[in-house]
Amino acid sequence: MTAKNFLQQITQTVSFKLAVIAFLALLLLIPAQMIKSLIFERQMRKDDVVQELTQKMGKQQTITGPILSVPYHTYQTTLDGEKRALDHYMHFLPEQLDVRGQLTPNIRYRGIYKVIGYNSQLEIRGNFTELSNDAGDIQPEDIFWEKAQLTMGISDMRGINKNIAIDWNQNPHEFSPGLPTTDVVQKGVSIPLSVQPGQTHEFALTMDLNGSESLHIVPVGSKTSINLQSEWGAPSFTGSYLPDKRQVTDDGFTASWKVLELNRTYPQSWDDNKYSLEDSALGVELIQPVDIYQKNMRSVKYALLFIGLTFVVFFFTEYLNKQRLHPIHYLLAGFGIVLFYSLLLSLSEHLAFGLSYLIASLAIVTLITSYFHAIIGKIRATLSVLGILAGLYGFLYVLLSAYDYSLLLGNVGLFIILAIVMYFSRKIDWEKKPG
Repeated sequence: MTAKNFLQQITQTVSFKLAVIAFLALLLLIPAQMIKSLIFERQMRKDDVVQELTQKMGKQQTITGPILSVPYHTYQTTLDGEKRALDHYMHFLPEQLDVRGQLTPNIRYRGIYKVIGYNSQLEIRGNFTELSNDAGDIQPEDIFWEKAQLTMGISDMRGINKNIAIDWNQNPHEFSPGLPTTDVVQKGVSIPLSVQPGQTHEFALTMDLNGSESLHIVPVGSKTSINLQSEWGAPSFTGSYLPDKRQVTDDGFTASWKVLELNRTYPQSWDDNKYSLEDSALGVELIQPVDIYQKNMRSVKYALLFIGLTFVVFFFTEYLNKQRLHPIHYLLAGFGIVLFYSLLLSLSEHLAFGLSYLIASLAIVTLITSYFHAIIGKIRATLSVLGILAGLYGFLYVLLSAYDYSLLLGNVGLFIILAIVMYFSRKIDWEKKPG
C-alpha cells in the first residue's frame, strides 16, 4: 500500500471525521471569545453611564450621626520651657437613635441604559445622656462644653435638597457645611452647640436627600432603631446587619433593624482615637431585577458545549442516515450557534431577557434545522434535530434561571447526554468510512 493510498484511507475513516469535527468546534471558540469581550465591553459602557449619571443625581449615600464632639486642651512643654496648648476632641454618640425613612425611586435613562436613583425623606430622633469626662487627667476648665459641635456625616453632599434643621432641646438650629474635625467622618454638616455634662439632650431632625442605588445608615445609638420603606419591589438588604423584620412584595418593601451598642466594635464615647464607624453601616440597595450582562456572560460559557452537542447530533444523523456531510456544513452550523449569543445580547438590551432568549433561540434553531433539512432532505431526521436543539436551548434557559441549582442541573444534564451518546455510539465502527 502506497503512502498516498494509506493517507487517503485514514482521512476517510470515522475517527478522522470526528477529529476534524473536534478541531472545528475548538476553532469556533475564537468567535465565542470575541462575544465574551463584547459583553464585557457593553458592561463597562453601562458602568460608565451609571457613574456619569450618579455624579449628577447623587451617589450611594451613607448617613452617620448625629455625633457630639466637645473640644478640650492638653498642654505640652517645649524645649524653651513654654507651655503650649494642644487641641483635642471628645466624641459622644447618642443613647437612643430612631430613624424612619421613605425612599421614592427615580429612574433616569441615558440611551438604552438606566440608573436607579431615589429621594429619601428621613426623620431622625434621639437623645444624648450623661455626658462626662472619662479621662480623669483632663482638668474641668480645659473642657469647653460650650463650644461643642454636633455633626451629621453625609457621604455625598450633592444629594442634599433642603437645608437641614434640628430641634435641639426643642430649640431650632440649622446645620452648616463643614466639619470641626475629621476624626469620625470625612464629609458632612455641623452646628455649634452649648451642652451641659450630666444632662439629657434631645434632638429631632429631618433630611431631604437624593442618592442612587443604595442608602446606608450607621447605627451610632447605644440603642438604634431603623425603619425604611419604599415602593421599589426589588431590594437587596446589605451592610453589617440584616433586618429583624422585613416584608417584600411587587408593590414595595418595609424593613426594620434594631442594633445595640454591644453589636458594634466601637464605644459610645472616646477621645482622639479614630474608629471606622461606617464598617457597621446597614441599609438597602435598590437593585435591577435582571442583570442582563451577567446572564449573557453565563450563557456564552456554554458555547463549547452547545457547539459540541450540535456537531454530535449532526454526526449521528449523518452516520445513521448513511449520508455524508462536509466539514463546511458543520462549520456553518457552528457559526449559527455563536451568532445566537450575539443576537441574545443585542435583543436583551432592549427587551426582557426571557423574551430575548425566546426570539434568539427560535431564530437560530429554525436557521440550523432548515439548513440541515436542505442538506439531508429527510423529514424524520430534520424533526429529530429540531427536537434535540429545542431541548438544548430550553435546558440552557433553565440553567440560567435556576442560578442556585445550575451546577446540580448542569451535571445531571451532562450525565444524561453522555449516556445517550454512549448508547448510540456503542456499535460504530470507527475505522469504517462514514456515510
